[in-house]
Amino acid sequence: AAEPWPENAALYQQLKEEQILLSDNASSLAVQAFLQMCNLPVRVICRANAEYMSPSGKVPFIHVGNQVVSELGPIVQFVKAKGHSLSDGLDEVQKAEMKAYMELVNNMLLTAELYLQWCDDVTVEEITHPRYGSPYPWPLNRILSYQKQWEVRRKMKAIGWAGKTLEQVLEDVDQCCHALSQRLGTQPYFFNKHPTELDALVFGHLFTILTTQLITDELSEKVKNYSNLTAFCRRIEQQYFEGHEKDSSTIAARSSKRPLLR
Repeated sequence: AAEPWPENAALYQQLKEEQILLSDNASSLAVQAFLQMCNLPVRVICRANAEYMSPSGKVPFIHVGNQVVSELGPIVQFVKAKGHSLSDGLDEVQKAEMKAYMELVNNMLLTAELYLQWCDDVTVEEITHPRYGSPYPWPLNRILSYQKQWEVRRKMKAIGWAGKTLEQVLEDVDQCCHALSQRLGTQPYFFNKHPTELDALVFGHLFTILTTQLITDELSEKVKNYSNLTAFCRRIEQQYFEGHEKDSSTIAARSSKRPLLR
């Protein structure tokens, strides 16, 4: 039997209006979508130091009872242990396929978001540094930003992305969107009529890309080229977010295309 889900379950992320960056916003929204699809209520709490509160150093993380769990994968496993799963109806082949597509999203979309934030010099100076360090006084704001930039660029070097141009990164995003579009086809969800963790992950990243104002629209245009993906985002927004909680931490505040990273 499923364990009762506590009413005071909370999800932590950085400050929404002035601090959170595209990649963290997407990851947080993916977890929110997953929990909504499981019909598990969670209160979103924004904290300037959310990244440092997280057991893995990454956001979002959830606080449920006396448990603290960060990132979508571990949260999915934690929720499954409590008796809630979106992918129980899939056979082994479908589960393997779902995991492969989730890897694709993390390896392509998430990495592209990090590249854009920390390796594109114009975006770094105009958006990333001001937002990332915004809760802190000078010079701590710059020190923390440069530390994070060094950390991300080291990762990019390790996975072979450091030498890529922005055009090459955008091409990778397009290829990822093409693969997702082909898999989705005319279905409401990636595995037909019921959402899985893959739907939550894809929604988190694509919706955030579509509703985040960056230096240029090149990233969001890659997603807009695929009408079934934009329709997919709208469908999940309507079904799982609109008309649910009315507090300021829900997706409704984002759907008006307000700039998130300006």
